[in-house]
Amino acid sequence: MKTLKDHVILFDAECPMCSVYTKAFVKTGMLAAGGRQAYQQVPESSCPVYDRQRAVDEIALVSLKTGEVSYGIRSLFKIIGNSCPVFAPLFGFKPFVWLMSKLYAFISYNRRVIIPPPKVGDGFEYQPTFKLHYRIAYLLFTWFIVGYTLTAYAHFLSPMVALGNAYREYMICGGQIIFQGTIMSFWDRRQTWTYLGNMMTISFAGSLLLLIPMAINHWLQFGSEVYALYFMGVAGLMFLEHIRRTKLLNLGWTLTITWVAYRIILLALILNLN
Repeated sequence: MKTLKDHVILFDAECPMCSVYTKAFVKTGMLAAGGRQAYQQVPESSCPVYDRQRAVDEIALVSLKTGEVSYGIRSLFKIIGNSCPVFAPLFGFKPFVWLMSKLYAFISYNRRVIIPPPKVGDGFEYQPTFKLHYRIAYLLFTWFIVGYTLTAYAHFLSPMVALGNAYREYMICGGQIIFQGTIMSFWDRRQTWTYLGNMMTISFAGSLLLLIPMAINHWLQFGSEVYALYFMGVAGLMFLEHIRRTKLLNLGWTLTITWVAYRIILLALILNLN
């Protein structure tokens, strides 16, 4: 691959995703050795040419020769386009650039609830900007995927668990967002949207795990008891992840208790329909 020389990409050291893909750029030779640096470690006086807050929100790529700075998806397009020129026409196609910039922003502004940092802030002056419409979009996206997956998986649990109407799982998932959001508004209102983002990431990850037996079912069929045991195992992993994330947010046990209580109450109601 052709290396983009004399450029440095400034990534978020508190973002595991950012660290992984920028490291991949260097390892694959798309960027030169030393072509990545955490923006938290760059003294303001050493590189005054870029917008530091924007670099926190959208990854910055700085030319060491000209001082030119690109941000966000254009930074990634510049690196990839230099190594793979075949993509250059696509990266110059404005509708595609617009669409990818929205997708990039959707991920970037939710990155810390998708994969939370082990510690937040660490005394650094600049932090990612919170944009409510991107958080709401993330909650709606994960709500739809989770509801759709659970609706499909419910057929594997029948007849152990009564099948509901097509909207039951959507209502259950949406109800938990409202329920936990209400609890958070009294418990720690400042972190409501952060917590809800983390909570829906847990649900989203759980729904992805449910796709495994659903895919295997095309070749191997099991009884509803097996699918129920697998579902309980996934629920257990979600429980442990919920504990881990609420600890990172310093929220204590209250939100985990209400999260579990909501699910137990709904499960009891569903089982009573059998």
